[in-house]
Amino acid sequence: MGHRKQSAPRHGSLSYRPRKRTRRVSGRIRHWATTATEPRILGFAGFKVGMTHVLLIEDKPNSPWFGREITRAVTIVDTPPMLVASIRGYGRNGSTIRVHGETWMENLPRDIRRTLPWPKDYDAKASMTKFTKTLNELVGLRVRLLTQPRQAGIGKKKPDILEVAVLGGSINDQFEYAKNLLGQEIRVRDIFQPGQLLDVIAVTKGKGFQGVVKRFGVSKLPHKSRKRVRAVGTLGPWHPSRIMYTVPRAGQMGFHQRTEYNKRLLRIGEKSDDITPSGGFSHYGVLQSDFLLLDGSIPGPSRRLVQLRVPNRPKPIPDKAPEIAYISTTSKK
Repeated sequence: MGHRKQSAPRHGSLSYRPRKRTRRVSGRIRHWATTATEPRILGFAGFKVGMTHVLLIEDKPNSPWFGREITRAVTIVDTPPMLVASIRGYGRNGSTIRVHGETWMENLPRDIRRTLPWPKDYDAKASMTKFTKTLNELVGLRVRLLTQPRQAGIGKKKPDILEVAVLGGSINDQFEYAKNLLGQEIRVRDIFQPGQLLDVIAVTKGKGFQGVVKRFGVSKLPHKSRKRVRAVGTLGPWHPSRIMYTVPRAGQMGFHQRTEYNKRLLRIGEKSDDITPSGGFSHYGVLQSDFLLLDGSIPGPSRRLVQLRVPNRPKPIPDKAPEIAYISTTSKK
């Protein structure tokens, strides 16, 4: 660093370029785990409620607090039942894999018209017959799940569509598994179990246009600096005669899709009375359906759609969920 006497590592990661607003709030899952042996659905979705803290018995043998009560920050995710709306098959088209066919359930909910323009003369039986004839041409199978935000009590009516992979067994086994679920509701306890790890995909809280001090964490200049203080000291050398992409610059901060790996599922709850604070959760309200307790924090503000999937990079943990001795219900208004 020239005449510097101390090290000055760069500020801000270059791993998330470009730092621009995501195109959709629901996010996008680009990869699914491939460890399933029997046909199963690998994902679910919910709505972020907020955070609290719990006292639990540490169950990790290598921890210095093994067997003792420790305090952990947890995130609450509201997970109303989801509706299995369609089965989508993927086939190979040259060197690419594209949608080969799709069949939908009968009697779709009325709210689907808020998301998709739906034809009134759709024949579900004929579509299923046509889809069955193409099973030998498929290389992958997925189901499309509909959220039911009316059951979450967040004042939202428009359902979100989540495309989730079905893995395990042959294509015919996966199709029979998905066919039996088509048109039915599935709950989060049908997909995940307490104590296991999850990957969380969500869109972070948007913070608008921010300067380099807040956006990248660079140091402020001395207060007697000429013209500006909350700026980088130099934009680069004379040559190359351009501003390099590695130089921190002001711009959009937040509202980016991020993935949190290996968040431990501490509890799947049904009754919200023992966790809902008096008057409901701040910026959310009262829980009305199933909920999850996840260890640590997750991206996004309250009411943000959160996608959950079977972990892609699992690490060894105890098989059972730790014992929770206390859950704080103190609301921060």
